[in-house]
Amino acid sequence: MNKIKKKLKKIRIHHEGTHILLIAALLLAAANGLLYWGLAWKIPFYIVLLASIILYGLMVNFFRCPIRIFKGDTEKVVVAPADGRIVVIEEVEEHEYFHDKRLMISIFMGITNVHANWYPVDGVVKQVTHHNGRFMKAWLPKASTENERSTVIIETPDGQTVMARQIAGAVARRIVTYAEPGDDCYIDEHMGFIKFGSRVDVYLPLGTEVCVKMGQATTGNETVIARLK
Repeated sequence: MNKIKKKLKKIRIHHEGTHILLIAALLLAAANGLLYWGLAWKIPFYIVLLASIILYGLMVNFFRCPIRIFKGDTEKVVVAPADGRIVVIEEVEEHEYFHDKRLMISIFMGITNVHANWYPVDGVVKQVTHHNGRFMKAWLPKASTENERSTVIIETPDGQTVMARQIAGAVARRIVTYAEPGDDCYIDEHMGFIKFGSRVDVYLPLGTEVCVKMGQATTGNETVIARLK
């Protein structure tokens, strides 16, 4: 019981979801109330009530925001900026900011994952750019450059530059980015939030040590995905 209580204390609802959850609760309560008082035969009411509970439970699960503190030294460490699974580890030509070849590690977030995004490294935010775009399925390779996205450029304490890119998907059409140019940023802090699933790409200098493999599940702000040289 004490373990359950401790776990619950570490879970909260992200502020991006409070208004949505409140409105959803009111609408579902109103709909179920109308059915209860308007129908003499209660079976349809109980079916809709069960569906409403399941739907609302999924919404609460989506907007949950666990309190996580990285355990360990953050120097040269790159942590997963999101929950999900690794879908890309490859060297690519990056044309938005670096205009050279970079190591890209991509994390795809499923609908059941936590959708808060964390800073992958300690440093200073140098640039934040939002790009309007398409809403293709986020796991497609071209989604990284053609979908709606927000790019955050971070300079680490030892002068290396890391890019984190939040990417919208076919369902996720709202990217929220908290980073501002000039901000000091740290592992453990939220970089943003993507509503209803999507993907985060991290671009790193060539030669960076990769600490994950394709298909591996990641936990935001906990899984070490790479180590800078």
